[in-house]
Amino acid sequence: MREILIVGGGYAGFYAAWGLEKKLGRGEARVTVVDPRPYMTYQPFLPEVVAGSVEARHAAVSLRRHLRRTRLIAGTVTEIRNSARTVTVRSESGAEYELAYDILVVTAGAVTRTFPIPGISEEAFGLKHVEEAVAIRDRLLASFDVAATLPRGPERRRLLTVTFVGGGFSGVEGFGELLSLATALLKLYPELDAEEPDFHLVEARGRILPEVGDGPGAWVVRELEERGARVHLNTQLVSAAGGRVVLSNGEEFDSGLIVWTAGNASNPVIRNHTDLPVDERGLLVVRADLRVGTESESVADVWAAGDDASVPDLAVGRPGAHTVPNAQHAVRQGKRLAKNIVATLRGRPTRDYVHRSLGVVATLGLGRGIFQYRRVVVKGFPAWLMHRGYHVLAVPTWERKVRVFAVWITAAFHGRDIVSLAAVQRPREAFVSEGDPRHGEPADAPAQ
Repeated sequence: MREILIVGGGYAGFYAAWGLEKKLGRGEARVTVVDPRPYMTYQPFLPEVVAGSVEARHAAVSLRRHLRRTRLIAGTVTEIRNSARTVTVRSESGAEYELAYDILVVTAGAVTRTFPIPGISEEAFGLKHVEEAVAIRDRLLASFDVAATLPRGPERRRLLTVTFVGGGFSGVEGFGELLSLATALLKLYPELDAEEPDFHLVEARGRILPEVGDGPGAWVVRELEERGARVHLNTQLVSAAGGRVVLSNGEEFDSGLIVWTAGNASNPVIRNHTDLPVDERGLLVVRADLRVGTESESVADVWAAGDDASVPDLAVGRPGAHTVPNAQHAVRQGKRLAKNIVATLRGRPTRDYVHRSLGVVATLGLGRGIFQYRRVVVKGFPAWLMHRGYHVLAVPTWERKVRVFAVWITAAFHGRDIVSLAAVQRPREAFVSEGDPRHGEPADAPAQ
């Protein structure tokens, strides 16, 4: 039996494995997925997880539940040696071993792009995984709880100051949703005044949301500023050491929550630890049919898709154009991968990947959004409904669709959940210290 090894269980990897399960006959090939996480993260829901509009578990699609005929390995691929048809896997325990394959599918996904800015690694959160979204939400809720007990002053101001760095889709959506949550929280905290939460969005370029036109992008800036936020364009973060935000425009302030969403970078394994062909951006060179290689020379039995693949964009009709790294392309490339791999196994021709964009849609908080398809622009509540409608249909499996929709219906009648579970990040703390209010030694138990 031929061994199909899929590196990465994100969008492209999950849909490729799911499609192969449906199309392969028994005994035709065995599919293995290697990923450190046991689930696929539906990243478009992360901003709503931040705001408490979507349950964290509902943004995670279990690999084991839905890939019943696929072998799942919890681990991280640290090297790909196609010359030997092997990959090196590091398990959760730290042990490394090799896996052999006949057909390789690389869908490892990108990583968060960072820069050597003081304080970023110590103070900032990313917004690429469910755990990060939950931690951001819990930090804001806990900050409101503490701030409500303090008098006005530097510490209270710091706790209520939020800074997002990066004005792409992830940053703007997360920023808008968290701003919406903070505004809603003020109704429940009479100790705090409406003008106290201080939200900053920092973007190095002269505009945000490069995926939409200049006009819609400028409208989003105005919309956020009308809600009390500050958008710093043409501005870079210089330092975040100790939570003290220093901007290139000379402004400085203390921020209790810093979120870094300044773009993606190619996966280090693809960029540095493979003998497969890689371009100057550190992405795998991929043909239009998703085989690794060029149109004149492909690498036998190696395929790639998603954020780490430089896939030609045939839909735009411009030589040298490549698909942008987003969910629309990753999902559809995963599906095309499955069909093309099965076709080659059965001696049939493959088909090129072609997908015309359905437009872009973003949430800016509860009841607010922006949608653009070519020259058609929809703003406000209708765009927000379009965002929710599209993503509840796009999230994989009916089980997840029903769960997400049920949460939205419940929230429409009862509001969103505002309970912080920040303590879950330190689960043993209560067990160790609850016997003594001084959090020192265990209290003496009374004699029985």
